[in-house]
Amino acid sequence: MKVAVGPDPSLVYRPDVDPEVAKDKGRFRNFTSGPLLDRVFATYKQMHTQQTVDFVRKKHTQFGGFSYKKMTVLEAVDMLDGLVDESDPDVDFPNSFHAFQTAEGIRKAHPDKDWFHLVGLLHDLGKVLVLAGEPQWAVVGDTFPVGCRPQASVVFCDSTFQDNPDLQDPRYSTELGMYRPHCGLENVLMCWGHDEYMYQMMKFNKFSLPPEAFYVVRFHSFYPWHTGGDYRQLCSEQDLAMLPWVQEFKYGHPRGGLVGRDEGWRGWGLPHKALSLPCCSKFDLYTKSSELPDVDTLRPYYQGLIDKYCPGVLSW
Repeated sequence: MKVAVGPDPSLVYRPDVDPEVAKDKGRFRNFTSGPLLDRVFATYKQMHTQQTVDFVRKKHTQFGGFSYKKMTVLEAVDMLDGLVDESDPDVDFPNSFHAFQTAEGIRKAHPDKDWFHLVGLLHDLGKVLVLAGEPQWAVVGDTFPVGCRPQASVVFCDSTFQDNPDLQDPRYSTELGMYRPHCGLENVLMCWGHDEYMYQMMKFNKFSLPPEAFYVVRFHSFYPWHTGGDYRQLCSEQDLAMLPWVQEFKYGHPRGGLVGRDEGWRGWGLPHKALSLPCCSKFDLYTKSSELPDVDTLRPYYQGLIDKYCPGVLSW
């Protein structure tokens, strides 16, 4: 039985979308009618009201034992086929096809980085939370840190946080909130959703992937950071060194038109060597296509990667 979860608001409305992506955006998620945008706004309003320090800590406790289900990676991929978005006007095919499309796009651009191919397959598997009964606003959408004042590039920032109780708490309502300057994103409490859940699940199950993989999974929806340029006051040098990998995953290149512009990279606090990442096709954003991959043919290759980095039956 399919579960219609509605559109992922992070794809329906994003005011800071890359201009190059925007040129082709008309082909994807082309929602112009008021009612759908109202629904997207309502989703973010719910998210930005209820995602608090207390809520996120409770979710870590609730799901941190990873006792929801025992299954392999490919069983989880197949499980997400029950989350076909029946309101999506672009496509009507299972989520597993998007997972394989993303992975194959990365494989084509980075044939020597098999761990990156696997990340393409893994990145959205945390959406099994919907099948565990979690509401959409606690699973999908752009992410942000809790425990500090939201920054300007958070979607609907000016109109959705008024009822969030943390912003009335002096511990959490300043720019730094409960954090120290440049404490590192590893020490930041991100809002709860499929990114954070999957990141924690990978750690719990001791995936033998490189640190870049964990960064991509945890922060691929953190648009205010990798796209908006905000939350730099929380970043360590390690975070800034990892940032281009997240941008590579999302856009196929470092974000913001900064390729080849030294002044832009200095503005991010990134080393010039970050420019060594190649420009290539976009992997996660707008990869949906009617040209579906032959999943049966691809499965043996990805099973090999799973056996290498995260074998067997895992705890979810």
